[in-house]
Amino acid sequence: MVGTVRRHLEMIVLVTSGVLLGGGAVAWWISAPDAATVLWVAGTVLGLAFALSATIDAARHRRPTVDVIAVLALAGALAIGEPLAGAIITLMLATGQVLEARADARARRELSLLTERAPRTARRLTPAGIEEVPVDDVGVGEHLLVRPGEVVPVDGRLTAAATFDESALTGESVPVERAGGEDVRSGVVNAGPPVEIVTTTTAATSTYAALVRLVEEAQATSAPFVRAADRWAILFVPLTLALAAAAWWVSGDATRAVAVLVVATPCPLLLAAPIAIVSGLSRAARLGVIVKGGAALERLAVGRVMVVDKTGTLTRGRPAVTDVIAAGDGDADQALRLAASLDQLSAHVLAGPIVEAALARGLTLAMPGSAEEVHGQGVAGMVDGRTVRVGRPSWITGPEPDRWARQVRRRADLDGSMSVLVEVDGTVAAALLLHDPIRPDAPRMVRALRAAGVRRIVLATGDRADVAQMVGRVVGVDEVLAECTPEDKLAALALAREHGTTVMVGDGINDAPALAAADVGVALAARGATASSEAADVVLTVDRVEALADAMRVARRSRAIALQAVAVGMGLSLVAMAAAALGYLPPTLGAALQEVIDLLAIAIALRAVLPGRTRAPALSPADLDALESLREQHDGLAPLVERVAAVADGLSAAAPDLDPARDLLTALETQLVPHERADQETLVPLVARALGSHDAVAALTRTHAEIEHQVVRLRRLLDAVGEGADAAGPEDVVELRRLLYGLYAVLRLHNAQEDEDALGLVPAGMGGRP
Repeated sequence: MVGTVRRHLEMIVLVTSGVLLGGGAVAWWISAPDAATVLWVAGTVLGLAFALSATIDAARHRRPTVDVIAVLALAGALAIGEPLAGAIITLMLATGQVLEARADARARRELSLLTERAPRTARRLTPAGIEEVPVDDVGVGEHLLVRPGEVVPVDGRLTAAATFDESALTGESVPVERAGGEDVRSGVVNAGPPVEIVTTTTAATSTYAALVRLVEEAQATSAPFVRAADRWAILFVPLTLALAAAAWWVSGDATRAVAVLVVATPCPLLLAAPIAIVSGLSRAARLGVIVKGGAALERLAVGRVMVVDKTGTLTRGRPAVTDVIAAGDGDADQALRLAASLDQLSAHVLAGPIVEAALARGLTLAMPGSAEEVHGQGVAGMVDGRTVRVGRPSWITGPEPDRWARQVRRRADLDGSMSVLVEVDGTVAAALLLHDPIRPDAPRMVRALRAAGVRRIVLATGDRADVAQMVGRVVGVDEVLAECTPEDKLAALALAREHGTTVMVGDGINDAPALAAADVGVALAARGATASSEAADVVLTVDRVEALADAMRVARRSRAIALQAVAVGMGLSLVAMAAAALGYLPPTLGAALQEVIDLLAIAIALRAVLPGRTRAPALSPADLDALESLREQHDGLAPLVERVAAVADGLSAAAPDLDPARDLLTALETQLVPHERADQETLVPLVARALGSHDAVAALTRTHAEIEHQVVRLRRLLDAVGEGADAAGPEDVVELRRLLYGLYAVLRLHNAQEDEDALGLVPAGMGGRP
C-alpha cells in the first residue's frame, strides 16, 4: 500500500514539475517573464520539498543519502535567482524516480508471476465424490482431480498420461506431455482433459511453495555492487561540497558553486546499477533460473571453479529401466507388463520408471486385483488372475539365489545398475535392470560452462569410484572425487576456493551443507523441492542443466552493463562538474545536461533486461516436431538393440541354431536400417543448422554408415551359411557372435551420440521424455 502511494506521488510530482516547467517556458515565449519566474520558482520549491522529504526520511532511518546534494542545488538555485535551473532539477529528480520504479517493476515481473498464480484450493477425490478443500489441508498419498486450465496444487504422480503448460516454471511455451507414472510439479497448468494425480508432498513442501519463498528472498536482497554504488555515491557528497566551495572561493561567484551542485547528483550510481542488476534477475528467471537476489547474481558472474554432484546433476537423478532379462524361455515383455501393472499402485521410487518403461514399449497395463506394499522389499498382488511379486532379489529368491540370479547380479554390478526381480505364480520370470543414466545435455553443459568462464570443474559424489570415473570421463570434468561424504564435499570446496570463486551444483538433501558453504550454491529443483533448494543461492526450475551456463552469461552481462552505465554516467558527471567549477557551464545549462546524462545512464542499464546473445540452439516448431518423431523411433528401437546382444549370448558352437539370428537380421533390415537412413536425411542436416556447424555432425554420419555396413556384413554371413555341407560350423558361430557384439557396441555408442548431440536438443518433457 505504501509503495503504491509513493508511486502515485512520484508520478504526480513528475507531471506537476513538467507542467510548471513547460508553463514557464510558454510564459517566457509570450513575453511574460514575471509569470515564467513564478512558475519556475514553484517548480523549484516543489522539488525542494520532495528532496527535503526524502533527506529527512533517510536521516530518520539513519540511512545515508545523496539527496542532500539535490537540496543544496535547489536552494542555491533559488538563492542566486536561477529558478529555471531549479525547475529542470525538479523534473530530473522526478523523472529518475519514475524511471527507476518502472524499470524495477518490469524487471521483477517474471519473478512476481509465480506468486500471483499460487493455487489456493484443491479438488480431492473421496468415496463420496469430489470435495474442494484448502490446498494446505492436502496430505501425502491423496488423490486429486485437476480440471482443464487449472493449476496443479501439489506435487504428485500421474495415474494416466496428461498434457501440461509448464511455461510459468520453465519458460518453455510448448505444452509438455507426461506419461502415466511420471511425476508432475505443482504450479503447472493442465492443458488437456481432467487428470488424476496421487500427491507425493504437502503444499508447504511442494515445488511451487518453495519457488514462492525463493522469489520473496530474491526480491528482498540487494547486490554487493549496488551497495558499493550507494557507498560510492555517498563519497560524492564531500567531493561535491569541496569542489563547489573551491569554485566559489577561487572565483568569488556563487553561481559556479550552484552549477557544480546541479550537475553533481549521482543518479547513474543510484539508479543505473540497481536497474541493471534487477534486470539480470528478470532475464535469469525467464530462462528458468531463480537467483536469490543481486548478491547471488554478482557472485555467479565471477564464478571460476565449479564443484558438481553426480546424481540429478550430471545424471537424470531418477532410475530408468535399461534392460529386461527373461529367465529361461520366458517372455520379457509379458513379465514387464505384469510388473508395471502391479507397480501402478506402488509409491516406491522404482515403481514409476518400471511403469514408464512398459508404456514406452506400447504394453497395455491392467489394473491389479489386489496389491500389498512390503516395506523395503517390494510389492505383491494379483494381476489378470496371476500372483505377481516385484522387488529385491533377496526377497524373491531367498538367501540362496540360483545360478541365473547370480549372473544377473554380476551383470548389474558390472554396469553399476540396480536389479529388480519379477516373480509370476511362484516362478522367477525376469529381471529388470535400472540405472541412473547420464543426462544427454551434461557434456554440452560442461563445454558451455567453460565457454562462460569456468576454469575448473570437479565432480564430487558419494557413488562408487568406478561409476564416478566413468561419468567424469563421459562429461569431461577436470577431477573426480568419489565416495564423498557431506564433510568431504565441504573439504573439496575449501580446496577449490584457492582457485577462485566457487560454485556448488547439487540436488540432494546431502548437498545442502555444501550448497550453503559455497560462494554460490546452485540447486536443481526441476523434479521437485528439496532441502538443497532452501540452502542454495540459485535454483534451476527447468530440467536442463545447460540453463546454468545461460544464467552465468546473463549474470556477467548484467554486471558488465551496470559497470558501463556507472562509468559512463559518473564520468560525464565529473567532466560536467569540472566545467561548471571553471565557469564554462551555467546552472541552467548544467541542469539540462545532467538530465541527459541521467537518461543516458539509465538507458545503458536497461539493456540488461533485453535478451543478449545466447548459445542455445534455435529450433523452429517444425524442427522440434521432426526431432520428436525421430526420438520416438529411436526410443522404440531400444529393445531391438538389446536383442542383438541377447542373440549373440544365445549362440552355441556345439549346436548352432541360426534361426534367432535370421529373425534378428530381418528386424534390423526392416526397422533399424530405415531409421538410420531417416536420421541421415533429416536429423543430421537439422542438427547442423541448430549447432551452426557441419563438423559437429560428422561423427553421426560416420556411425550411420558403419551401422548399415555391419548389417550388410551380417546378411552376407548368414546367406553364406546354408544346409548340409554348408551348414554352420564352430568358426561360423564365432564369426557371427563377433559381428553381433561389434554391432551392439556400435549401436550403444551411436545411441549415446544421438542423445547428446541431437535428441538432447529437444526440451525435456516433450513427448513424455523423462
